[in-house]
Amino acid sequence: MALFSSESLNPGVRKREVFGWAMYDFANSGYTTVVLTAVFAAYFVGSVAGGADWATFAWTLALSASHVVVMFTIPALGAWADRHAAKKRLLMLSTVGCVLATAALALVGPGAVVLGMLLVMVSNVFFAWGESLIAAFLPELARPAAMGRVSGWGWSFGYLGGMLALGLSLVYVIWAQAHGQPASQFVPVTMLITAGIFAVASVFTLGLLRERAQSTGGEGGVSGVKASLRQLGDTLRRARNYRDFMWLLGCAVAYQGGVAVTIALAAIYAEQVIGFVQQETMVLIFVLNIAAALGAFAFGYWQDRLGHKLALGITLVGWIATCIIAALTTTKGGFWYAAAIAGLCMGSSQSSGRAMAGMLAPPRQLAEFYGLWTFATRLASIIGPLSYGAITWATGGNQRLAIGFTALLFLLGLVLLLPVNMERGRRAVLSGPGLANA
Repeated sequence: MALFSSESLNPGVRKREVFGWAMYDFANSGYTTVVLTAVFAAYFVGSVAGGADWATFAWTLALSASHVVVMFTIPALGAWADRHAAKKRLLMLSTVGCVLATAALALVGPGAVVLGMLLVMVSNVFFAWGESLIAAFLPELARPAAMGRVSGWGWSFGYLGGMLALGLSLVYVIWAQAHGQPASQFVPVTMLITAGIFAVASVFTLGLLRERAQSTGGEGGVSGVKASLRQLGDTLRRARNYRDFMWLLGCAVAYQGGVAVTIALAAIYAEQVIGFVQQETMVLIFVLNIAAALGAFAFGYWQDRLGHKLALGITLVGWIATCIIAALTTTKGGFWYAAAIAGLCMGSSQSSGRAMAGMLAPPRQLAEFYGLWTFATRLASIIGPLSYGAITWATGGNQRLAIGFTALLFLLGLVLLLPVNMERGRRAVLSGPGLANA
């Protein structure tokens, strides 16, 4: 834990608590890496749905449905967590839900399209809830001047967890294929491996992370939920007082849509367009995670020195280059270049966005504002993959055109980033003219 000093942390925060916080990134990264990116996505399209023309669209539809649920639940969930100082309790519930639903994916075999879509929806909803709740702890742990590096450390540590889950899965897949097992036999085991790592690693988070928020009162039960929804409505009505946070949300809707395409469809694109086989795809994603870990770690420090806005802008330019290379290349070697750039940009863009949201969120409403951040990222996760799937379906399987469209999402994100003024936004949340003192 010598990667940052105690001066980077808020008073009373111990390094082991930051380790516990970062362990959640370590725990849940296996879900995105193995389930959403490297293994189950391609398995669903190629085996469960039998490679049908509508298979990619069905996969993106299931993900989009889960994001709709998250969009209309997480802001109220965050408001309730703030009112009742219950971030940690809700984090535990979301973790158990995601672990169980991920393990249940082992039951999905060829032809079980509806079951596969349902379980992906449920697991992704719980995953998104947990991701939002764990992010809301960041401003409680790190000082504003060090938020980028602490966020980047967590993201880079998280990619190590993704590599562990994917690495163990890859070892098992190689062994299973050597013994003549089909995907319908070895893919379910990778789901159990992923769920097991998630469960074990999250114990460190739940054991070491403290709930520092103070309850602001309010009744339990139905009346408490109504009070949280009223608070959320008040937040949305007066959110114009935090215009830089709102500009950042707009930026996130655009660029996170492109990131969601990479997470949900990278393996599908690699296998169906470039010609990778499953083992090659898993190795590709493994290397991509190494690049993402390095990107998150390095940019976490550079972000605090260069400025949050400039750091994010640099990564968006890298994402545009990634999409252009991926759309034009016809060789595996060319796609490897695109994947390397994507890996570096993946960790840095995710870390930068999370830290910027923490800088621009009112201190007394962290879970609620990170709920709004999650609302924006889930909306992005609908727009990106669903548009990709729709373009692919409408053009008879032209995924190159779809990935070219994704470059436009990153370009739009870059344009929407320009009006964000971090100093003005930080002054707004500290002076508290609106929401913070409401």
